[in-house]
Amino acid sequence: MTTRREFLETMAVGTAGLAVASTAKSYSQILGANSRLNFAVIGLNSRAYAHLSSLKANKDKARISHVCDVDTKILSKFAEETQKEMGEAPASEQDFRKILELKDVDAITIATPDHWHTPMAILGLKAGKHVYVEKPCSHNPAEGALLIEAQQKYGKQVQMGTQQRSSPHTIEIVDKIHNGAIGRAYYAKCWYSNTRKSIGYGKPAPVPAQLDWDLWQGPAPRKQYTDNIQPYNWHWFRIYGTGEALNNGTHEVDVCRWALGVDYPNRVTSSGGRYQFKDDWQFYDTLVTSFEYDEKLLSWEGKSCQGMKFYGRDRGSTIMGTTGTVLVDRDGYEVYDLKGNKTSEFKTGKQTASTDTVGRDSMTDAHFANFIAAIQKGKKLNAPITVGNVAVTMLQLSNIAWEVSRELHISTQDGKIQDDPEAMRGWGREYESGWAPTV
Repeated sequence: MTTRREFLETMAVGTAGLAVASTAKSYSQILGANSRLNFAVIGLNSRAYAHLSSLKANKDKARISHVCDVDTKILSKFAEETQKEMGEAPASEQDFRKILELKDVDAITIATPDHWHTPMAILGLKAGKHVYVEKPCSHNPAEGALLIEAQQKYGKQVQMGTQQRSSPHTIEIVDKIHNGAIGRAYYAKCWYSNTRKSIGYGKPAPVPAQLDWDLWQGPAPRKQYTDNIQPYNWHWFRIYGTGEALNNGTHEVDVCRWALGVDYPNRVTSSGGRYQFKDDWQFYDTLVTSFEYDEKLLSWEGKSCQGMKFYGRDRGSTIMGTTGTVLVDRDGYEVYDLKGNKTSEFKTGKQTASTDTVGRDSMTDAHFANFIAAIQKGKKLNAPITVGNVAVTMLQLSNIAWEVSRELHISTQDGKIQDDPEAMRGWGREYESGWAPTV
């Protein structure tokens, strides 16, 4: 029997007439409301609510058919909200692998902990699904390269959730920079400030009845459950998370490298530490990292526990050139001359904050619209995995530079660390037996 997926794919390659003729009765009632793409949203604690909001904004073209989380309380709450927002109840599932078996699921969105992003995305591609994966697209550089290989092999769309790539005002100002608005752009600085609290010292505890802890860990080597990891503090444990650089720095570093027109740097340096609290947090709370190119420089400053803002903003980017500077964030941009006098600006009329972990906004709506258009109409993705993975790998390299406490020399072709076997060991990771991702 022809599935809805096969029917839509047949239409997409120009044989719609034959498909309609051969299945007219079967699809006579489907070509209305049910011609929308079926999405499954996986990992439902925080950012998934932005996925819900943006799929609602695009509900004429997409619906949420399935929702999935290893924690049944989180799952139930999100399912109820989905029914309220979308007007129809999704099917709920605790194990994402069962969703991948379903032929009528067209695309999955991944908002799980970082250690799941690449393994789940690759399994989705193998199952014939299009994939929207939150940043960072991988837990380590080797996974990012593997995900690119998988996308190229299986041919489905993979969009990374760096939604500022779909922001009209950011697209506009980057285009102006590329066309000489500030002369030759050569230095970009970006930052992030927050006032995160201590996570304390975790104590071994019984696994909550609603949580499948084994499946939550998935590809990560098995550890005893403690009371300060799930559902959010996993970000600060190396076995699961990637630190603030990847958690938030990815967005602005991606904008900066886009504006500068650069990819992998020649050199990476990184300095910082855990200064604000003493606890189980395994990364820095303060980090200054630089990416050096032949004639350009890009830096990111992250402060997880110190909310001092720059330019009155808790996150943003400045791009400096030979004749002026652009200041850009999620709420607009400002242009300055060489002496720092403002010459023009654009404001969206809204204000975002780094403390918002959900991040419902028009940029994400547009990013999902772009992803849907790529699936349905072959439109070019704004953040395909080949593009998104560059900033992710750069910041993973900055983590490695911080861990080994020295400058890294990088291949500009693939981002690999040169002449430093110790640092290069950070390129990949150890996996739980049977869970290593493969193409």
